[in-house]
Amino acid sequence: MERGQAHTQQPPRKGRLGVYHDALRRLRDAGAPEADFADRLWAHFHRFGVRYALDVNAERAEDVLVHMELLDRAKHAENQPAFSVRVVQVPQEVDATEPDSSEEGAPATPRKLAVHPEPIFGSSQNLKALAREASSRNLLGDGDAVLRPMHEITFASHDRPKGLTQLSALLGQLNLDIKEVHALSTNDGYFLDIFIVVGWDHKETVQLEEALEKEIHNYKAQMYPTSSCWPPELAGKQCLTDSQGDHVEIPKDNTDEWEINFKALAFQDKVASGTYGDLYHGTYFGEDVAIKVLKSDRLNENMEKEFAQEVYIMRKIRHKNIVRFLGACTKTKALCIVTEFMKNGSVYDFLHKRKGSFKLPGLLKAAVDISKGMDYLHQNRIIHRDLKTANLLIDEHELIKVADFGVARVKAESGVMTAETGTYRWMAPEVIEHKPYDSKADVFSFGIVLWELLTGKIPYEFLTPLQAAIGVIEEGLRPVIPRGTNPKLAQLLEKCWQQNPTSRPDFTEILQTLNEIAEEVSMDPNKPHKEKEKGGSFFSFGKGH
Repeated sequence: MERGQAHTQQPPRKGRLGVYHDALRRLRDAGAPEADFADRLWAHFHRFGVRYALDVNAERAEDVLVHMELLDRAKHAENQPAFSVRVVQVPQEVDATEPDSSEEGAPATPRKLAVHPEPIFGSSQNLKALAREASSRNLLGDGDAVLRPMHEITFASHDRPKGLTQLSALLGQLNLDIKEVHALSTNDGYFLDIFIVVGWDHKETVQLEEALEKEIHNYKAQMYPTSSCWPPELAGKQCLTDSQGDHVEIPKDNTDEWEINFKALAFQDKVASGTYGDLYHGTYFGEDVAIKVLKSDRLNENMEKEFAQEVYIMRKIRHKNIVRFLGACTKTKALCIVTEFMKNGSVYDFLHKRKGSFKLPGLLKAAVDISKGMDYLHQNRIIHRDLKTANLLIDEHELIKVADFGVARVKAESGVMTAETGTYRWMAPEVIEHKPYDSKADVFSFGIVLWELLTGKIPYEFLTPLQAAIGVIEEGLRPVIPRGTNPKLAQLLEKCWQQNPTSRPDFTEILQTLNEIAEEVSMDPNKPHKEKEKGGSFFSFGKGH
């Protein structure tokens, strides 16, 4: 499955077979060696989806050889991620007005001026816009009428969770500005991520390669954590990598005891499986509970610190719009967090998997529920940092509660943080850019959530997460507010996702605005609802809102 969106400049488009034959002919003409090369090239094209063949520039078939070589190197763990760096350039089209540029009477054919090759997938509209901007600012290279050169960095490795995010952060450490990314996956579990970046002079390519090599060492420590046992079976066979031995130390602040006896938990169905843990439905002394169990093969020092932080935060908070924490198992081989079981699942599943929708009164009620929970957190100096519909759960009474505090943090005394976390489609621009941020980052995420409740759509659904992130910070990209939206609601959305965090409201102000809108539609969110009393529901299935 491909994770990126590429562009082509090869009209008319050819099928995969046609592109393969073009590439094979060009490579053979250039002296492609082995006798079995045709078979290997065909296998390479079939490792990717059809889009790879349709978007690759067959005129630069030698670039396909680079991809093949990188993927071959990536078969060995010590080489991961394999990478290559080269200088590329977006050519500027110039009208051929000279007398000898075309035959007499024939229309002039635009010439392309460039010193370096184009990117592997050609010059997309994004890069052409960048070229026009550079030309308008006289950002010309070496005195030529072309865009200054950029670097194309290609990575290949075994496909791992959050790999694209970590590579983006790696490039950010080198002060590289990502202008475009093409992220592809093979059908045998590898990725090929191609970044177009600026920030280093094109004459310093060797130095950039050396800097990347050094930064890769830090990347590997995060990307390939070691584990102490395999496989991660639930029945008492999970292992800790904690250097302290038999249990994880949780910060103590004289609160009530919360340690749960693992033997008292009765596991039933597996509800969900994530990168770092599994979620089970079970019972604890007869009460329905959700049990999040960390995967032992994913455990490392950072994971254990996040687990400790989640327990530390959850045992401090009590609110009707926060998922209720019952306890945790920290002194057994199976690290787990136990909370109340939310029968109706997440808002994300309701909208996008069950194709549900919110009527306007239900939308306002949901927004009020979320805002009350978030206002409580912020009043207690807790920043969630990953607010999204997947982390908003619905109980049997249709009450929405904020959940998943795996990346939540108590706000520092300075009031700001700088670490990137969260999920790109919902992430505030200051977090994406690794700038200092505070609780207003949660307000931005809430604005995206509110838009999602309104439209029932995934934010920036036609973009990859990283493309969306780049659009948010580089172009001020925001979701389109539908026509006919309540004016005050539309105004609230725009306030929540202001680029400047200080221009965003806090959740106390948000609640006030939501209550004003609710009064306008004759629904007081703090009292029983007539629609509810008649047996209706604020939630519905289908296309209507």
